[in-house]
Amino acid sequence: MADDKWTESVRSVKGVILDMCGVLYDSGEGGGVPIEGSVEAVKRLKASDLQLRFCTNETQATREKFVAKLCRMGFEINVSEVFPPAPAVVSVLKQRNLRPHLLVHDDVVPEFDGVDKSNPNCVVIGDAADNFSYENMNAAFRVLIGLEKPVLFSMGRGRYYKETDGLKLDVGVYMKALEYACDVEAEVVGKPAPMFFQTVLNDMGLQPHEVFMIGDDLVNDVGGAQQCGMKGLQVRTGKYRPSDERHPTVTADGYVDNLAAAVDAILKHRCP
Repeated sequence: MADDKWTESVRSVKGVILDMCGVLYDSGEGGGVPIEGSVEAVKRLKASDLQLRFCTNETQATREKFVAKLCRMGFEINVSEVFPPAPAVVSVLKQRNLRPHLLVHDDVVPEFDGVDKSNPNCVVIGDAADNFSYENMNAAFRVLIGLEKPVLFSMGRGRYYKETDGLKLDVGVYMKALEYACDVEAEVVGKPAPMFFQTVLNDMGLQPHEVFMIGDDLVNDVGGAQQCGMKGLQVRTGKYRPSDERHPTVTADGYVDNLAAAVDAILKHRCP
């Protein structure tokens, strides 16, 4: 769909879901920096009658610390509006009586405080950053290979993301290594898993066709949302690459320069 054609779909929109890293801010030293115009764009969405939620694969901090960081940048965001993978995977672990071996970032470990981790019978991986050492990967491999029916949860499946000093490998790379080594298919908790998006839609009380997803990841943000029946916009910030607009399997409903431009168009063209 041409850049200006997607606005025809805005008239009946009732809600917006925003990705966070690469849309609101670029992560990096000191917590990162807001992307130009994004703080005001969030304020404008909140001042409208649109439902607004934030859907992220962030797994380097607890939800509370993550939101506090964004508030320090100037964003007006409540913890209840943010949907990251860790609380969702904790819920799944408890429902299925699973005891995880964790390969995650140190700062997200507190999310799992209420989960039994003795004698693990599954592995959970997230964006562990420097914890993705050979020793730690091998420990996770040994747990999985020793199980009769190995269970691997991955909090997202992204290939890379952008920080202020450049692109960084994401959890999906390490997920694929464990899948290959153990001949197992990971259960993805986070984008682009349909259940993850549906949880957000349920919280909004809206149907997929009433909601726009805005993200910088063409496959996991935009493609995942489209698979659920939402419209997906890709911003040309964060991990966006010009080649995304020629992707062989995923085409965004629209491409916008940044979140501010997307919000301008949505508020201009939707029916009051």
